[in-house]
Amino acid sequence: MKPFCVLFAFFALFYGQSLANGKPNIVFILADDLGYGDVSCYNVQSKVPTPRIDRLAREGMRFTDAHSPSTVCTPTRYSLLTGQMPFRAGRVPVFTGAGGPCLIRENQLTLPQMLRNRGYATAMTGKWHVGLTFFDAKGVRIADQGLEGVKRIDFARAIPDTPIHRGFDWFFGTACCPGTDHLYAFIVGDRIPVPPTKLLDKSKLPKHPYAHDNRPGLIAPDYDIEEVDMVFLKKSKEFLEEHVKRQPHKPFFLYHATAAVHLPSFAGRQFQGKTKAGPHGDFIHEFDWIVGELLDTLEKLGVADNTLVMLSSDNGPEVTSVVHMRADYGHDGARPWRGMKRDNWEGGHRVPFIVRWPGKVKPGSTSAQTVSMTDVMATCAAVCGATLPSNAAPDSCNLLPVLLHGDGTKPARAYTVQQALSVLSIRRGPWKYLDHRGSGGNNYDRAELKAFALPDTAPDAPGQLYNLATDPGERTNLYFKHPDIVKELKRLLDIRKGNYHE
Repeated sequence: MKPFCVLFAFFALFYGQSLANGKPNIVFILADDLGYGDVSCYNVQSKVPTPRIDRLAREGMRFTDAHSPSTVCTPTRYSLLTGQMPFRAGRVPVFTGAGGPCLIRENQLTLPQMLRNRGYATAMTGKWHVGLTFFDAKGVRIADQGLEGVKRIDFARAIPDTPIHRGFDWFFGTACCPGTDHLYAFIVGDRIPVPPTKLLDKSKLPKHPYAHDNRPGLIAPDYDIEEVDMVFLKKSKEFLEEHVKRQPHKPFFLYHATAAVHLPSFAGRQFQGKTKAGPHGDFIHEFDWIVGELLDTLEKLGVADNTLVMLSSDNGPEVTSVVHMRADYGHDGARPWRGMKRDNWEGGHRVPFIVRWPGKVKPGSTSAQTVSMTDVMATCAAVCGATLPSNAAPDSCNLLPVLLHGDGTKPARAYTVQQALSVLSIRRGPWKYLDHRGSGGNNYDRAELKAFALPDTAPDAPGQLYNLATDPGERTNLYFKHPDIVKELKRLLDIRKGNYHE
């Protein structure tokens, strides 16, 4: 039994059996660096309209206290796919270029494999970013994550640890960040059919404050950085259309992981200049449009009523987008929270999370329960009637009772853990304990962040304690005022890490 989950044994037995008889399709849409304040149904002051995401919220449940397991890309994606916190995998880097090998072990149960075991067709489109193994011409694994490593890749060789080796039947996407990293090429299954042939020419790309993140790299002839998300969308639509045509009675799981809205903010050409919030606003607008297109495709194919749709983000908004959007457009992607991507304050990991399931989830409902993206695996297991083995998804809690009955049910979690780079925080009820000083991520002595630095009201404390009910902005460190709460939360955190001994 997982000590941090409140298990609904009778509920899971009753509903798990009934739901298994008519398994719904499942679509998970994962944005990249989309902040809580970037979406207008979460932030009334947002300067970027997000009508399709807002509609999804009106038709389903909007979680207001949902969290990414980590404050950066790779660890969160690992946790989503495995139902366990990234620290369990040891040191988890943020991969670039030919970075790998895959963090998910070969025989480790994953979300797609669990669903495939229950009869689902499983597909992934978009950004993988959990590590891949590339080889050079001599068959030696490449350990260099930079441009030189990409130059050494033997593209005639298969990649042995792609999504199709970790539970997906079908994959079209990229190794790492589609617009950022050194390998600008599409992977189909376990190969790169159109290898990169030349160096990326940045002179042909847009110039603006949000355009400086793409690293030098090799680019394939069929790879257009500004249109990557349109290619991903096209492939997801093709999968949905082909599946419904050929296997209409077989449930499917589609994981669609976008490039948007990770910097550089290179929105597709049809979206450029479409908002009053600059290039990054246009990129958010593109993501919203993509969500709408996927929902419309489900409607057109006649499967929307039997499809569970989930939408979230891998962490909070990037520093550059927060700083410039605040200054130039009065838009705050982290609003109303302190911090941003990489930080262990709320802005780094409190993210949008919306679930629509017609006939099951009450339209227009809101949940204030504290939940984590690690919970997707246990929830999907309950939805399809799967029983997770005791050694799988140790940090995943079943949210199905919340989805079906709202916040009238007991809390799904006793507490929730977040990870910022190599440090942790824990949340129980209104209390949040950070087992470290400072942000845990960004350096607020940097010139662009100094304006957002707040004084620590307990500078001598080795950690931080906040009451989010009375201090949602995490301004008053109560570490010394509530030593018993600090001790108890640290004990729970140590138990979770496996470091606690009576």
